Amino acid sequence: MKAAVPPPGVYVPAVLFFNENEDFDVPAIKSHVLRLAQGGVTGIVVQGSNGEAQHLSHDERKEAISLTRKTLDENGFQKVVIIAGCGAQSARETKKLCADAKDAGAAFVLVLTPSVWPGDMTRENIVRYHRDVADHSPLPYMVYNFPTVTAGIDLDSDIILTLSDHPNIVGTKLSCGNIGKLHRITSVKPPSEFCTLAGVSEVLLQGLLSGSAGAIAALPNLVPKLHMKMYALYQAGKIDEAMKLQAQLSQGDWATKKAGGIGAMKSLISKHFGYGESHVRRPLMAVSQLSGPYVDKLEELIASEKAL
Repeated sequence: MKAAVPPPGVYVPAVLFFNENEDFDVPAIKSHVLRLAQGGVTGIVVQGSNGEAQHLSHDERKEAISLTRKTLDENGFQKVVIIAGCGAQSARETKKLCADAKDAGAAFVLVLTPSVWPGDMTRENIVRYHRDVADHSPLPYMVYNFPTVTAGIDLDSDIILTLSDHPNIVGTKLSCGNIGKLHRITSVKPPSEFCTLAGVSEVLLQGLLSGSAGAIAALPNLVPKLHMKMYALYQAGKIDEAMKLQAQLSQGDWATKKAGGIGAMKSLISKHFGYGESHVRRPLMAVSQLSGPYVDKLEELIASEKAL
């Protein structure tokens, strides 16, 4: 029997806030989770790439999930879904992270392909790895394709469709941004059977028009309401209006990357929403000076967000 697929919509890989000594800034983490939920997002990805998962211990990973679930539940957002990033460099450790995610309150897991030895990650080995971990995962399993952080390993549509036949593999996040790949998958496996999500805001609407279930994207950390407005326009069939808003989100996605990525997002959140600071864990760089045309573009988006 096939495991349940995640509901369609917009998910955000939440940034994780730290104090100056790099310990968790718990009040800021809770404030951020609550603002995202109030912004209407379908779900929150904890321990995603934007949540600096690779910089966390196992105990910290569990704590981040538990803290997110508790914050949501205490504030009446029990229906907001938690997806836990559980990728590691061995099947053994990834299985442990999947078990921890269930214990901490996640509903789904999202797993990267190991990449320390990319030459050994043949098609057969990639399929074997994900099937093995999915066999042991106590939660429904999503395949995470993000070549930027996996030494260039880019899963093609044939691999993902092969994996989609596994009873516990229920979806994929495509941070490669390849709409052709997304469309090939959705034309075979509709969202009711397999949850294919774009991995960047710049192709959110294009993905929906190609049959996706939505997106897991970083930009909603700044502007969740704008994303949900665009999603609502799409659902209402107002494609021309949605495309105008999509153009703004595409510009914002690019601006986030150019302005400083995770560090810039944290600084902008601190400046405009009144919680958290720009601290990141090394080797990432904090962004304390916010200036330039890309920052201006992001601040325009934030102004539009606040006007909703």
